Parts: sequence; C-alpha cells; structure tokens
Amino acid sequence: MSTPLSGIRVLELGQFIAGPFAGLQLADLGAEVIKIERPGIGDPFRQFGVGDTARGYSHNFCAFNRNKRSLSLDVNSARGQAAFRRLAAKADVVLENFRPGVMARLGLDSASLRAAAPQLIYCSIAGFAGDGPYRDRPAYDAVGQAVSGLMSLLVDPADPRVLGPTISDQMTGMQASSGILGALLERTRTGRGAHVEVTMVEATMSLIPDFFTAYTQAGLVMGPESRSAVSLSFAFECADQRLVAIHVSSIEKFWLALLAALERGELNTDPRFCDRRSRVRNYRALVDELRPVFARRSSADWVERLAAADVPAAGVNSVPEAMQDPEVEHLQLFHRMSHPQYGEQTMMHRSVRIDGERELDPVLPPALGEHSDAVLRSFGFTDDEVVALRADKVI
Repeated sequence: MSTPLSGIRVLELGQFIAGPFAGLQLADLGAEVIKIERPGIGDPFRQFGVGDTARGYSHNFCAFNRNKRSLSLDVNSARGQAAFRRLAAKADVVLENFRPGVMARLGLDSASLRAAAPQLIYCSIAGFAGDGPYRDRPAYDAVGQAVSGLMSLLVDPADPRVLGPTISDQMTGMQASSGILGALLERTRTGRGAHVEVTMVEATMSLIPDFFTAYTQAGLVMGPESRSAVSLSFAFECADQRLVAIHVSSIEKFWLALLAALERGELNTDPRFCDRRSRVRNYRALVDELRPVFARRSSADWVERLAAADVPAAGVNSVPEAMQDPEVEHLQLFHRMSHPQYGEQTMMHRSVRIDGERELDPVLPPALGEHSDAVLRSFGFTDDEVVALRADKVI
C-alpha cells in the first residue's frame, strides 16, 4: 500500500517548479513519472542554482525531480510529436505547465490527445487562464503571489522585498496533483479521462481561504499581522540572538502556562490582556511587553522552560539545524544514495507515510535522457524505431 499509484504512467512535460512538483507528488506515491525533456537542454532548472550545473544536475532540479525517469524527446519536431502521441495513447496522465496555447500549437493539447485516447487524464498548469484577460502574460511564483493577494500578507510595505521560498509554485503543483488523483478515481467508475486545469492564481488563493471569508463575511481586510494577532503567534529574540516561536492560539490554558513560564502572571489582570479579545486587539502592545522578557535568557533556556510548562513553542531552526533536529532525525526523512554519474546525494523521502511506510525503492533524479531507450521500448517502440529516432536527433 505504500505505492498506491503503482502501474499509473505519467508523461510530465514540466519545467522549473509547478509542473515538476505536481509530478513529484505522483512519483512519490508510486506512479511511473516519465519526464519528457528537450534533447541536449532538458528542464532549464538543470542549470539553475548550485550543484553540478555544468552537467545538468543542479540542486534546484534535484529538489523537484526525484523518483522520475527522463526521456529526451523533441516535441517541436513532427517525428517527436508523432512519438509523443504514441506514448500518450498508452499513458494514464499527461501533465504540462507551458503557457496557454503552446500545446495546441504543437497538436498535443487535451482535445487532440483525448480524441485518440478518451481514457487519458490531461492536466494543464498555467500562471493565468487560457481564456482570461492575462492569458498572454508570463508568470512565475512572485506574479502568482502578487495577483492572488498572498504577497500583500508577506511583504513589509515599509521595506518591500520578496522573502522566503516559492509558495505559489508548490501550491499550484499540489492542487494539480490533487485534481489528477480525483480524476483517476473518477475514471475507475466511468472509464473516461478528464481535462484537469489549474492556474497559479486560483491555487494560491486556495491557500488563504480565511482571508477571503474575513472580507466577504465581515468586510475585514486582513493584513500581514492579522493572523498572528488572532492566533497569538510570536517570534522573540533571546539573549543569544536566537529566535523562539510561540503559538498560544485561543486555548486559555496555554496563555496562562505562558505567563507562568515567564513569571509574569500579573499580565493576566492587565486590562489590555485580561481576555483573548483584548489580547488580540492589543497584540502590538503585548509583543512590546514580552520582548524584553525573552531578551533576558538564552533560547535553549526558554525552550526548556516553555516545554516544561506545556506551552506550544520551539526554537527557530536554520535549514541545517532542521535536518539535525531530534524530531527530524527520528522521522528519518533524509537518506543517502549514490548516482553512477553524479556520486553521493542526500535525498528527501516523501512526507506521507502509508501503513507506516514511505515510498519503496526511491530513485535519484535522472540524468537528461537517462531512460530514453528503455521508456520507448516499454511503450512498444521497436529497436529499429529507437535507433531511427536517435539518428534523427529526436531523442
């Protein structure tokens, strides 16, 4: 049961993050995800970032392409398009994240492929809707965050900078994989495929539904600190310049436990903080009241005291610290593998455990075209056809 999608074949025409992340979700669940890449170049993310970029094995590419196979195929050529149609006729899913109109121009859009293979599930990922007012605009993660309203909740207007990881990209990939799984389930009942569509804008908006209901139901426009105030979430710098994160939420016992750990019980009788509504309303004053308290002890001291008092809190880890955290080590999320071409790699398992197991037989991200011949033969291409495609530089 740890590989519930075993036997499902996915053709991923994905590049950068959103499409590959969707494919990654399916691959981690046991689907055979075949990454279709342009010969000689491949996914542009192969050369993006750090790592072995010269040989197309950057850290960015590796992050989003484990457990996949790579087939180099020139779908811009007539022979490549014909080969892709043969593949799609025997595949379960085609997944692409090109701009709207690109696949139709190649004759590889949903309508064209599903006319020949009605059981096919075709997933289109784009920044904007193909029939919408922004259909001709390019879009990456920051654009999705901006249009959706998410960026207004993350950027300080006094010092506007884009910070942190990509969010719209991953959220779009997750929504796409969810839609594909739903379509696969429906196909078991009807025998018919489907066209699954998701844009970066709507996927990102789906991440913050409470911010939209706050506006539509109460006329409240929530800002960057609104959620923190309502949930009584904090991050404080300690005496050693390290941070501690605390999330009291609406549970009164956690508020009282926090005051006990801080030895500041008098704050519960302060009119500004005597009940939850007052604490939310006077959130900034509460932050100012607690900052000097946390500055008196080290982060380790505070984490120990807060844990002893049963306060929801933790020290703020850096990325290396997170990997070494006792909880993460217990989860065994990371593992080492060796690639015959690229050497030792530290890889991440999927986060979901099914019946106590993660994915079976994890596979390292592929070299460009590493599985071209094997994939084509598994789809019924003869040796002579494979040789001819290679001779014509189609693969």
